[in-house]
Amino acid sequence: QVQLVESGGGLVQPGGSLRLSCAASGGTISNYAVGWFRQAPGKQRERVAQITIGSSIDYADSVKGRFILSRDNAKNTVYLQMNSLKPEDTAVYYCAARRFRTPTYDYWGQGTQVNVSS
Repeated sequence: QVQLVESGGGLVQPGGSLRLSCAASGGTISNYAVGWFRQAPGKQRERVAQITIGSSIDYADSVKGRFILSRDNAKNTVYLQMNSLKPEDTAVYYCAARRFRTPTYDYWGQGTQVNVSS
């Protein structure tokens, strides 16, 4: 089964940028739909972006126009470029994968913390 490891989180000032990486092992990431999720303290987890096996990408309204998801098949990695960051983007960010025609995300990384603060 696929294992996922996120990296790239950290502290950034409002208006800044970060790029998160989700590296896969034990499976070919292009054979999975991959989503980026986040969870802030006291809030429900939300999906911020996802890419399907067919490479369709969608974004939550809260990040549309600021975040860009991409996939590098050669590196077996999915990225989340986050621009124009706001304090409300502060959260633990997770990547997750699901198999074709599986409605739920079954494989999760450990998460990476993103803090947006001046």
